[in-house]
Amino acid sequence: MVRTAQEAERFRDREVRIVATAREIAEQDGWPAVTVRRLSDAIGVSQPILYRHFPGGRDEIVASVVVQGYADLADVMRSPAPDDDPASALPRLITGYLRFAREHPAVYEAMSTARTSIVFASDETPATLREGFAMLERAVGGRDDRDRAVRAELLWSLLHGASQFAAHDRLDPALDDVREEAIARLFAAR
Repeated sequence: MVRTAQEAERFRDREVRIVATAREIAEQDGWPAVTVRRLSDAIGVSQPILYRHFPGGRDEIVASVVVQGYADLADVMRSPAPDDDPASALPRLITGYLRFAREHPAVYEAMSTARTSIVFASDETPATLREGFAMLERAVGGRDDRDRAVRAELLWSLLHGASQFAAHDRLDPALDDVREEAIARLFAAR
């Protein structure tokens, strides 16, 4: 169907609203509350209109939340230091990652556990996700590509574990700063 530029913009704006509303509902009431019916009611469109945007329904919407979540996380991890000091990149990345997981628990849950069609560690991985992983690789360094990839995977795993323990009150929040510094020291040694 041929669309005018104005129609295409409205279509894209509605898609953005659908994804944002899914995130809001999930953050307020959890992922089980995110249904096509609730989304269409919240946005004020019929379910067929919603399916026109996301033919895969809820699963496709969740996949869009996941990709957008990784884009948001990458923005947090890349935010420049006030003095633009490259030595602060790793600690800043660690702090940003853990803060993002803490401040957006439902989005982070979808990013880390939702079953989606998104493929990781492949040429099919969306560019946004590859870009975020490349930030981890640059931050940890390594002897070669393989060493750098493993170090990045280990950092990611450690950050994920720490964020999940923190989300379930298994870590002392008074030690957050000390914990983040210790993680940075572990990965700073190349």
